[in-house]
This record gives sequence, C-alpha cells and structure tokens, in this order.
Amino acid sequence: MVQDKLYTLEEALALDARANLANHEKYVNPGLARMMSLLAFDRPFARAEGMYVWDQEGNRYLDFLGGYGSLNLGHNHPAVAAALEAVRELPNLLQASLNPLAGALAHNLARITPGDLSHTFFCNSGAEAVEGALKTARIATGRTRIIYCDGSFHGKSMGALSVTGRKKYQQGFAPLVPGCEGVPYGDLAALEEKLAAGDAAAFIVEPIQGEGGIICPPAGYLRGARELCTRYGTLLIADEIQTGFGRTGTMFACEHEGVEPDIMCLAKSLGGGLIPIGAFITTPAVWNKAYGSMEKSTLHTSTFGGNTRACAAGLAVIDTILKEKLWENAATVGTYFLEKLKTLQERYPIVQEVRGRGLFIGLEFRQPKGGLVDRLTGGLANKFAQEYSGALVAGELRNRHRIITAYTLNNPNVIRLEPPLIVTKEQVDQVLAALEEIFQRNKSIFSLALSSSKTVVGSLLRS
Repeated sequence: MVQDKLYTLEEALALDARANLANHEKYVNPGLARMMSLLAFDRPFARAEGMYVWDQEGNRYLDFLGGYGSLNLGHNHPAVAAALEAVRELPNLLQASLNPLAGALAHNLARITPGDLSHTFFCNSGAEAVEGALKTARIATGRTRIIYCDGSFHGKSMGALSVTGRKKYQQGFAPLVPGCEGVPYGDLAALEEKLAAGDAAAFIVEPIQGEGGIICPPAGYLRGARELCTRYGTLLIADEIQTGFGRTGTMFACEHEGVEPDIMCLAKSLGGGLIPIGAFITTPAVWNKAYGSMEKSTLHTSTFGGNTRACAAGLAVIDTILKEKLWENAATVGTYFLEKLKTLQERYPIVQEVRGRGLFIGLEFRQPKGGLVDRLTGGLANKFAQEYSGALVAGELRNRHRIITAYTLNNPNVIRLEPPLIVTKEQVDQVLAALEEIFQRNKSIFSLALSSSKTVVGSLLRS
C-alpha cells in the first residue's frame, strides 16, 4: 500500500532545481547527483527547440552536446513530431502482425547504407544493437572470438561492455563474455596478428572513436581492416551509433574510405531525439546463415523493437536528412570549426590537441604536473584534473556562457563538440568566443578549478 504522496505529471514538471536534486540524491543515483551538483550541471530545463534549450527562469542555452549524437536534427524537430502525431491512433505494439512501418524503415535503411547491407533488426538502443550484432556474428560464423579496440566504447550491457576498451567500466563485472580480445586502435599489424588464426567471428570498430576522445584512425585503417577481415573470414562490424546519419560529413563515416561492413550498428539520431530506437543491419549472406530458416527466425527478438512510433520517427529522420542534405552542412561547418579551434590551440597552451571530422570534434586539455595545490591535497587535485578537466571546461561554458557540452567517457580530458547538424557558422563563432574568454582567464586546469563557482580544489582540501 502506498503511504507517501505521489507526484502527478503536473507536479513533476513544476519541480524546482533543489527538489529535483533531492529526488535524484535519494531515489536515483546519489553519487552521480553529487558530481553533477559539484560541477553545477544540476539545472533542470523547461523547453527545447532546434539548437536551443531554456531553463525554468527563461534563460536560453546553445546546445553543442546534441544528446551525444542523438540530436542530429536538433531538439523537437517538427517533422519528427508530426510523424509521431500521425501514428498516434495506430497500435504501437502488436506482435501478432507485421508492422508496415518497420518494413518501410528497413527498406529505406537498405537504400542509404553502403554495400549489400539489407536485413535490419530493430531494438531500442545502441547497446542492444551491439549485443545483436555480436550474437549474429557468432551464430553466422560458428566462431566465438570477438576482436575490439582499446579505447573503444560500445555500451555497458554485458556483451557490449565486454568489447568496450576501458577497464574502469569493466572492473567489478568480471567475468565478462569470454573470447573478447582488445587491440590498439589504428594498428593493422596488431589486428592481423589477432585474426591470423582464422577463428575470430568479428572485429567491431568505431570509424572514429567517440568516448575514446574523438580519435580518428590513420588514413586507410578502415579499408585495411576490411581487407584483413575478408582475408581471414572474420565479419567486420562498424559501430556507427554516434557517427551515422551525416555526423562526419558523409551519411556514414565508413564511406570516407569506401568501406562496406558486414554488419552496421545504428541508434541515437535514428529516433530524432524524441523516441528510443536502435538497429543493426547486415547482408543477406550473414542474415540467412544466422536466422534464415523459420526455426531460427525467432532466436533473437525484442518486445519493443520495431514499434510503430519509433519507426515513424526513423522514417521522418531519414527523409529530413536527405531533403536538407545535413551531411553537407556537417562537412562545411565542421571544417570551419576545426580550423578555428586549431588557431585557438596555437594561442593557448591549455589546449593540447584538436581532433575530429565533420561535426564530431574533440578538444583535449593539457594536464598539470605536481605543484603546491596538488601537494596540499595529497595528490587528489591531480587525480581530479585527470578525471574531470573536460567537465570543468564544460561547466564554464554552461554556467558562464550558456553553452552546453560534455566530456568523453573514456577520456575525461576531452570535451566533445557535437552539435545538431543544423548548426550555423554564427553559432560556432559564439562557442569559439566563449572558449577564448575561458582560456584567457585560465592558463591551466588548476586555475580553472580554482575559479569555478563551486571550487573543486576547496572541496578536495575539505575531504
């Protein structure tokens, strides 16, 4: 029996920042809530449209995070909203039927993805897409070994975590799925050494590592990986969950090198930022080996996968990207952005490196070494700088300049600049001006921490 009063939707929408933080500290994830509060990332927002969101006081913020690549069309795109409205009276979940929208979306994906990719399995997230791709590779090849890259990120469910290349996220969950082995990203010789035995089911790779810090491989790496996988009978899985749908200046990032994967993982922006949807798409040869008979056709299923609303959103997203040629804007504005950021790097030592392609950009910061503050905190200041320097810069952008971004999970020294693909050069200039102002005031990560509105180093000294 419920004893306490329950929130209505109207009451939940009216919660202020303090009440919202208290709920998260008590009922959701206390550690994450404390970290978000320390970095002043705990402000709730009341409205969103296009490139912008507004807080409860009516202040407008420019979004250069883009939902980690989920908002290629921007917030609440009218075409996606209209698609959801158009299907509101249709059954959303009806397993005793073949959903025509799922069939139509699979048809469209087959037309826009490279090579012979044609059979799509729909799910609800990127991690689920990776899980399905790994299972499919194993059953289609009869092999069990999976090769992945150090520094990669493919999700945090058990299978996806087993091919995610950062020990921090794997520790505590061992034993992981057996037979998963890492190789250095960009190293074809190391990859061939792993594949040469001829017993690897798949090599899973991001065309550009996102959470690894927006790392671009050497030119020719993906093409070389494709050749090696073909030579040794290993399936190539391209994880395009963040890089897909125009993000890097082509519809899919593997197209920069003309690579045709055996399996491609998709998610994030396929739902237009309004509804979750994930998918993996594969070739007829792979699909038929894995699930081609009636007996095998139900070996991998999803209750919510391919539901009406998700597929309606996906259809609208693809249509909008093609009509507006958003990959072209990503290429043009992204090139401009990268050039201007490299100019800042030349002028300010706090910036160690600028990386990326299209509108998938990482800004890495130089780490401090030693110093009085670090000695006073028993080394905690350096440890914090190594884990949260990107978050400190992101906090300055958000709290002083009302620009939203975030750090990358596998390299917290990097902030990601991943705006919706509708971004303009004028909006890029606003971010550039804000970064320059921050770098002029703060010559190092320590000085940035000391100037923060919620002084991080002060917190360390009190701990």
